[in-house]
Amino acid sequence: MQTINSLSEFHRLLSMPPPLHPLVSVVLVSEIHAVNSDLWRHFSTDFYTISLKNNIQSKVKYGQQYYDFDKGTMTFTAPKQVQSVEVDKTNAFNETIGTGYVLIFHADFLKKHPLQSTIKNYGFFSYSLSEALHLSDQEEKNVVEIFQKIEKEYQHIDKHTQDIMLSQIDLLLTYCNRFYERQFITRKAVNTDLLSKVEQLLKDYFDTAETLKSGLPTVEYLANQLHFSANYLSDVLRLLTGQNAQQHIHEKLIEKAKEKLLTTNLSVSEIAYELGFERSQSFNRLFKKKTEMSPLKYRQSFD
Repeated sequence: MQTINSLSEFHRLLSMPPPLHPLVSVVLVSEIHAVNSDLWRHFSTDFYTISLKNNIQSKVKYGQQYYDFDKGTMTFTAPKQVQSVEVDKTNAFNETIGTGYVLIFHADFLKKHPLQSTIKNYGFFSYSLSEALHLSDQEEKNVVEIFQKIEKEYQHIDKHTQDIMLSQIDLLLTYCNRFYERQFITRKAVNTDLLSKVEQLLKDYFDTAETLKSGLPTVEYLANQLHFSANYLSDVLRLLTGQNAQQHIHEKLIEKAKEKLLTTNLSVSEIAYELGFERSQSFNRLFKKKTEMSPLKYRQSFD
């Protein structure tokens, strides 16, 4: 796998002129003509990209209903993420891939700024392409204005340039967070169904001895079963219920543990093992954290 280290190298691979700023660039999608290279099959970068693309030929379909807008589609990547570009046609590298903007900024640009830490809180940098953000006309207008302000700002670099661009990036991320929350709400019927599927998956997992031999269920396990990324699944559940995916796992686990404590004569260690714990001490700690009493004390309280 090859890593694209600099914006200059990335511009060259996109057949673009060199960037005006070494750490920040706004590229027009209509001007991108990727160099024909095996690199695109498996690569990573040292920078963030935020893309807004238009002229998408079809909407994303969920079940039997369409929930997304026709217009701008946004995707996000973070440094070191493994990426690949699949090209089906031999002349695809010479074709225009659409319209819109790509904001590129190197991780070094965030140094000593609060964004260096807070950007890691935005889960959408780890969403899959199928979980892209779909914008309304007004939302797209807000995003385009920020792209254009950033592009205009680095035309003439002075001592204020970096702070102004960082403020605009911060504003863009805040908007995108709001837009994703709106998207979760507009898909409420689908997401409510998702919650039911999570509950059923966890019930089946804890009711099946074979699966428990693999240990406790993980967020990645749930996400894979539902064909979502782990971060997207957690963010949807958090908006619907106030609890992320890991908290849902723990809630179902404690519910199952209580059932076994009250309806069987199994020892606490045996229950811990049956629930997928390698060590009963870990089970005791989690149970006490969630219920404010030990498993044994919980059982005795019903005697």
